[in-house]
Amino acid sequence: METTRYRIVVRGRLSGHLASAFEGFALEPGNERSVLAGEIRDQAHLYGILDRVRDLGLELVSVEKDPGTLLVDEETAR
Repeated sequence: METTRYRIVVRGRLSGHLASAFEGFALEPGNERSVLAGEIRDQAHLYGILDRVRDLGLELVSVEKDPGTLLVDEETAR
């Protein structure tokens, strides 16, 4: 299965508790903005993550696909 790495930027500093709601994503905390970086399997997965951002009351700043980060599952590569 192919995945694509995304960076999801939200306003404010996320606590570890809030970041734990995004399992598998790395948190890059900042004072004014925080970045969640991780691999997204498909569009449905992306929308699920964005729904979680909304449900937690976080303000979405941007969603960025990291250029050149198409990852291939080891089984697919065989």
